[in-house]
Amino acid sequence: MDPQSWSSVSGGDINQAGRLADIDGQNWFIKLNHPDRVDMFAAECAGLGELAVADDICIPQVAGYGSSDQFAWLVLEWLDLTAASSQADQQLGRALARMHRVTTEAFGWRRDNYIGTTTQPNGWYESWPEFFREQRLGHQLALAQEKGAPASLAASGHQLMAQLDNWFTDYSPAPSLLHGDLWGGNRGTLADGSPALFDPAVYFGDRETDLAMTRLFGGFGAEFYAAYVKEWPLDEGATQRQGLYNLYHVLNHFNLFGGAYLMQAEQIIQQLLTR
Repeated sequence: MDPQSWSSVSGGDINQAGRLADIDGQNWFIKLNHPDRVDMFAAECAGLGELAVADDICIPQVAGYGSSDQFAWLVLEWLDLTAASSQADQQLGRALARMHRVTTEAFGWRRDNYIGTTTQPNGWYESWPEFFREQRLGHQLALAQEKGAPASLAASGHQLMAQLDNWFTDYSPAPSLLHGDLWGGNRGTLADGSPALFDPAVYFGDRETDLAMTRLFGGFGAEFYAAYVKEWPLDEGATQRQGLYNLYHVLNHFNLFGGAYLMQAEQIIQQLLTR
């Protein structure tokens, strides 16, 4: 690698990132972080490998990862991305629905990983409500308490956890292969219009969780949702569970960044408790 070829790339809050060309002129996407973050890159590599089974979605290939005294590093295939279009949204919607049809016998994954820099436990559960209660909401609420969140958040959060089964009386999701962190910044479009996904927090869970997060911060057009449901229609109660699933990500953003995410989490919990 020629160190003179490094150019920084913006767009992430977690890692230092850049493009580096090797002596043959091939470009690579490089992520750098503190040496003790190397397991975060190991988990990302494993997640990208899991998602590689998806048809019609470009998943960047992993060249390697490791650490030195100064950095943990991850080297990925460089993708030349362009602006999303209606056609790209349609292709991603169809392809994501097909990816979600990849299932397994239980909810979880073969290893724990990370959502941002937050640990994400993925122990195997036969029950989806139990998995989401313990491995998602319970974990984030415990971290929030460590971060100094008021006791009222823990109290209302645990009240919600106790009522969680009410959302699943007539709905039993399959354990679908999930991206796990599907906001607009983690999708891209290639020059030929093909969709790309990266920066995953992979596990097997309810496919509605991926779709709920696409609505949390925006970045997905109406064509994306129409193409998805044409490929695989959603349960009629999906809209009611959207806030429940996005609560996990809002709590995580409080644990990562603090600030107004606490109030947003409290509002979501109160809305869910009074529905």
